[in-house]
Amino acid sequence: MLHPPQSTSCPQGSSIWPHLPLHVAACEGHPASASASTPESTCPASPEPGLLPFLNEPHAAATRARTRRKVTSFTERPTKSTVIGVQMPPEPSLEAALAWLRAQPDARYAEARFVDETSERLAVRDGRPEQVTAETSRGVGIRVLGDKTWGFACTADTSEAALLAAAKRALRVARASGAVARFAVVFPERAAQHGTYTSRLAIDPFTVPLETKLAALDGPERALRTGDARLKSAEAWMSWTRQRKRLVTTEGTDVDQTFTFGTCGMHVFTLGDDGVSQRRSFPTYQGTDGFQGGYERVASVDLPGAVDQVKDEALALLTAPPCPAGTRTVLLESSQVALQIHESCGHPTELDRALGSEISLAGGSFLQPPMLGKLTYGSALVTLVADATSDGGNGTFGWDDEGVPAGRHALIERGLFVDYLSSRETAAALGRGSTGAMRAEGWNRPPIIRMVNVSLDPGDAGSLEDLVADTDDGLLIATDRSWSIDDLRLNFQFSCEIAWEIRHGRRTRILRDPLYTGITPRFWGSCDAVCGPEAWRLWGITDCGKGEPMQLMQVGHGASPARFRDVTVGSEP
Repeated sequence: MLHPPQSTSCPQGSSIWPHLPLHVAACEGHPASASASTPESTCPASPEPGLLPFLNEPHAAATRARTRRKVTSFTERPTKSTVIGVQMPPEPSLEAALAWLRAQPDARYAEARFVDETSERLAVRDGRPEQVTAETSRGVGIRVLGDKTWGFACTADTSEAALLAAAKRALRVARASGAVARFAVVFPERAAQHGTYTSRLAIDPFTVPLETKLAALDGPERALRTGDARLKSAEAWMSWTRQRKRLVTTEGTDVDQTFTFGTCGMHVFTLGDDGVSQRRSFPTYQGTDGFQGGYERVASVDLPGAVDQVKDEALALLTAPPCPAGTRTVLLESSQVALQIHESCGHPTELDRALGSEISLAGGSFLQPPMLGKLTYGSALVTLVADATSDGGNGTFGWDDEGVPAGRHALIERGLFVDYLSSRETAAALGRGSTGAMRAEGWNRPPIIRMVNVSLDPGDAGSLEDLVADTDDGLLIATDRSWSIDDLRLNFQFSCEIAWEIRHGRRTRILRDPLYTGITPRFWGSCDAVCGPEAWRLWGITDCGKGEPMQLMQVGHGASPARFRDVTVGSEP
């Protein structure tokens, strides 16, 4: 589920975690604020003085106060290294904690996961910086499987003594949990994994001057508000996250991964004479424009090149008629197909939801284990794949947080429901192998089942315009605005920013406030065309929320535009 960004804090004491069959956690350590200088940068160059007018305007003093870079550090200021914001704890710290756990007769398995994360969020709105923040977080989480079930503990102190203490707390929690657990967790052993994974990037975003990044947002944002008094407000944004993660387990696994995630986008709001406002976003709505890669992706998004189209469509929506209610053939553009995948396929194929051990945030699933290999989820054109190896995807990695290597697994194959997103424990409950979907937001959270890159394989319907030309009568609907779905992920409704009516293979009038609704298997069963590889794009959701306490995660969805028949449509009131 998409969820607004929120800060996370370290839970205190012990609490029951929604994990099969029982998961209890204890955690110590609290952040202390500290300031840190921006790392020296080499590329690209800073803009010329005066390029950012808001830095020279009368409110500049207040602006500078808001844009001072704040770093939250759990132990000390970050130091320079080959990976910005990362300082690896001494090797004996992790090893000593695991060595102690190996010596405990009732510790069947244990893992220590070190995470060091630096993030930066930038936004310019209506000519001024709306957000310029930076944060760091650093610590170790230790998960232990005792005789019957799990225990978890975490600490921001990465000294050997602190990690030994955390290991002892985690085992105590596992023992206490085991006293009330009805069944022992089945956790199949796996061969030890070794290696490294690093995001591919050409330009490290953390070496790019702050002024350069703000200039890349300021120009398009100002342009969005020029030329018409009805262009009332605009915003452009980007964000960057660098996360280093090292996983060491009692099975001998030792893997080191470094991720660089980014976002970049913009939107404009218009206001009509009737007081009704419209929004138009690019490349899609905020929170689903993510990727794994470097600053070079900002140029490829090309915010300046999209300004005129975004403005024109936002203005046209003010006088456009509402989308008529009825049953229509519907074409969804790529990013809307991606969100449809996320809500109606990604979440219901999470096995912890199907087994009933994770039901927060509308979290059950209509996809039950007896349906595997039997349920027709969609038409024969619908193949949905969980692929943690997709280049540049938000859900791409080398290993999940249980040491399972990244892979590609069909969830829906030619319309047939064939597999789940799973962990080692939940997959064993079905007599299957893990699909490698266990990930944790940070060091102070245990891993849970999360989507990777869950994508729709491309078809053979060509480009979006080819698909439009092949449609005699229908609607092309684009860019989500809001949505709702029931607690089984079965009945849904999506409201979007814009639609075009299609007549005789051509786009005609623009329609405002379109919505469509459906029942998941019936909707995907009505899919009769999927555009080809040339129209396929990998989108990234930056803040998929799940779990108690909440965990936000980067996940990906690749999709081409697709066509669906006999869809109920209408307009928001």
